[in-house]
Amino acid sequence: MKQNKKNETRDLELEKRLERVDRWIREGKIPFSSKVVPIYESLSTQQWVLPTEQVIGILRNARSFALTKCECRERYQRCGNPLEVCFLINDEADKNVAEGKAHHIQIGKAVEVLRQANEKGLVHLTIYNPEQHVFAVCSCCACCCHDLQFLRKYGRADLIAHSDYIVHTDRDACVHCGDCVERCVFGARVWDDEQMNYNADDCYGCGLCVTVCSAKAAVLHRRKKT
Repeated sequence: MKQNKKNETRDLELEKRLERVDRWIREGKIPFSSKVVPIYESLSTQQWVLPTEQVIGILRNARSFALTKCECRERYQRCGNPLEVCFLINDEADKNVAEGKAHHIQIGKAVEVLRQANEKGLVHLTIYNPEQHVFAVCSCCACCCHDLQFLRKYGRADLIAHSDYIVHTDRDACVHCGDCVERCVFGARVWDDEQMNYNADDCYGCGLCVTVCSAKAAVLHRRKKT
C-alpha cells in the first residue's frame, strides 16, 4: 500500500512508536508488530478451530484474558466504533485487572464482543511485545489503530503479518454490490467503473469481506505456503 502524504500532519507519538517497534525487530525481540487474525464467522467449522489462528482459540487457550478499552481509539477519537473490544492475555491481563483498567469475562461474552467488532468492520490483530510473544488481541479500525496507520500512512507492510488465510473471489458469482469494498482496510478491494476489483496480493485474510458477501462470492481459504 502506497504512503499517503497528502495533507498529512506529523504525528510525533506515532513516529516514536514506529521507532520503538523497529528497534525491537532489529534486536530480534519480536518478529513483527502484529498479525491479522481472521474473524470467527468467516471460517468454516473445520478451519476456525486452529487455536493459533483464531481469536476464540487464543482466548480459550490463554491462562487468563481480560477485556479492555481500545488504546488507539481512546487516543485519536476519530470514529464512533466501540471502545471495549480488545483483549489482554495472561500476565498483561492480570496486571491491568489489578489496576482497574480491564475486567475478566466469560468466553461466551467474548464471542459477543468479537461479533460486535465484526459488525463494525474492525480487524482482529494479535499484538506483540518483547516481554511476551502475544500479549493482546485487538479489534482495530483503520483511522485510529497504530499498526494499521503504520501500513496506511507510512507504507510499512512489513510490520503486519497477514493471517494464514486468503480470500478467493468468484468473479462470476459476484454481483458488484460494493459492500465488501468499504470493509477492506488493506486496499485489496476497490470500486472502479461500477465494478468491484480484487487484488489478492493485497489481501491480509481478515475475512471482513466474507461476512457481508450476500452472493457468497468471497470465501476464505488456507494460504499456500511459499
